[in-house]
Amino acid sequence: MTLLSLIAALLLEQVRPLGNRNRVWLLFTRYANHLERNLNAGSNRHGVLAWLAAIVPFVAVALGVFYLLDMVSSALAFAWSVFVLYLTMGFRHFSGAFSDISLALAEGRDFDARQALAQWTGQPTSELSVNEISRLAIEQGVIDTYRHVFGTMFWFVILPGPVGALLYRLSVMLAQKWGDRWSEEDRFGRFAAQALAWLDWVPVRLTAASFAIMGDFEDAVYCWRSQARTWGNYAHGILLASAAGAIGVKLGDPLRQDYTVRFRPELGVGDEADPYSLKSAVGLVWRSALLWLGVILLMSLTFHIG
Repeated sequence: MTLLSLIAALLLEQVRPLGNRNRVWLLFTRYANHLERNLNAGSNRHGVLAWLAAIVPFVAVALGVFYLLDMVSSALAFAWSVFVLYLTMGFRHFSGAFSDISLALAEGRDFDARQALAQWTGQPTSELSVNEISRLAIEQGVIDTYRHVFGTMFWFVILPGPVGALLYRLSVMLAQKWGDRWSEEDRFGRFAAQALAWLDWVPVRLTAASFAIMGDFEDAVYCWRSQARTWGNYAHGILLASAAGAIGVKLGDPLRQDYTVRFRPELGVGDEADPYSLKSAVGLVWRSALLWLGVILLMSLTFHIG
């Protein structure tokens, strides 16, 4: 049922993609804002309480509904799992924006590519060259794909019912909302960032290993081991370095933004990123996703045979 749920959710998402600003996630965002307003006293303890209050009720309801439906009919439990996966996964978050940028660059519409990239990443793009657009698009695509596909798939397989997928998705949202701006003066978001780091530890490395297996293994492993720690976010560094090595392209490097140069370490080996590199990145992601589905199929067969 796990594999079938994943395939059904991926197909449904391809037919009718669900954006980040859908009604369900907007309601959760408002709830998170309410918790922050009422519980944020600047301490880590309050951040832990707010994180638990934000996630535990939804996870408990999702699990309870799954078991209740399973007692009635396994088909209803399957449909519930697919529905939750549909809400939490999002291959089109990656492929839709990626396709728009790739098509615009291929047709020489650099301005349109910059606009699409700015809308996707939320970063200033008016000064970026074609090479810089390609680099930033690949980087954002790799991170988004991990967040919306591989990380969600991993926890869906590990925890019962749709609990893992929901837990991971909500943790990502809270880390982006609270965890990205915690400081020594305001530690409210510290636990949200730590919780996501714990949840990411295994799937980040499995995803990087998948990139290596489905691409240039030697270069992917070399870049992972020698370059990942130079990136500000180590987990992102592992993903980006392994992906860059797997497709033989250079990522990172300085960007021209806000009328200045934003210096960043170099990731990857090989050629400079260009519009053709975007197609290589899409191919790597799809091959890696199929690898994961194949491994899940083997695990399911082994479980049933055993």
